[in-house]
Amino acid sequence: MFSGSMVALVTPFKEGKVDERKLRELVDFHIKNGTDVLVPCGTTGESATLSFEEHEKVVEVVIDEAKGKIPVIAGTGSNNTEEALRLTRRAKEARADGALVITPYYNKPTQRGMYLHFEKIAKEVDIPIVLYNVPGRTGVNLLPETVAKLSRIKNIVGIKEASGDLQQASDIVRLCGDGFDLISGDDFLTLPLLALGGKGVISVVANLVPAETKALVAEFNKGNLEKAREIHYKILPLCKAMFIETNPIPVKTAMALQGLLDTPELRLPLSPMSEENVEKLKKVLMDFYS
Repeated sequence: MFSGSMVALVTPFKEGKVDERKLRELVDFHIKNGTDVLVPCGTTGESATLSFEEHEKVVEVVIDEAKGKIPVIAGTGSNNTEEALRLTRRAKEARADGALVITPYYNKPTQRGMYLHFEKIAKEVDIPIVLYNVPGRTGVNLLPETVAKLSRIKNIVGIKEASGDLQQASDIVRLCGDGFDLISGDDFLTLPLLALGGKGVISVVANLVPAETKALVAEFNKGNLEKAREIHYKILPLCKAMFIETNPIPVKTAMALQGLLDTPELRLPLSPMSEENVEKLKKVLMDFYS
């Protein structure tokens, strides 16, 4: 159902508040650069530090500015099932095209607990749901066998797989089949996951280089493997640089350096990038654009 280059959209802040004007500009920027899907309020969008009201407002603004020209998958996850239900319901009311729901973090639920969490949300809110597995952030790993059981629920349509484990990605494709969307959650693994049967990427680096990220997936899908590989290696240093500190610190810093954001403002407990790493980031950007 969802495929191509999908951007894990940053949330711009100005003096502690969501910068709606800049958020609308970013939506227009991605439409002009061919991004296939917008994904606000995920990890890169700092959803963990948004209030309910801010979270819902960001989703509404993105959908409003997109004007139906591009699908929107709203991040609606929480480690509290009732909170995730609230956010997912509001995303449906706002006419989001889908919901990205992360595995419950901190609680460390069992596989059965995660199954019941996702089952409850999917059965109570009739919206296409993309599971989001990122063990490095959450402390739990949604196993392929659990994903396969969840894929039998009609409106659970795919998974953003960010375990970094290609064997796990392979098992998801093998167990779930081609009708279930495997989506890369790691930019540096987009090309390998496409080769395994993946449908695209929910990308951090696409905030910075949307056209190149779009081209990588498009060239692969056209059968131009050599061209896709060329783009992969071109953007790989940028992909790696996006994680020299905790995401989204580097991508917001890079976007401010490139004029895509007025400021790289973050919310505590995330802090500004160290001067040493800013210099490293500048070098990567200079090399990329030279």
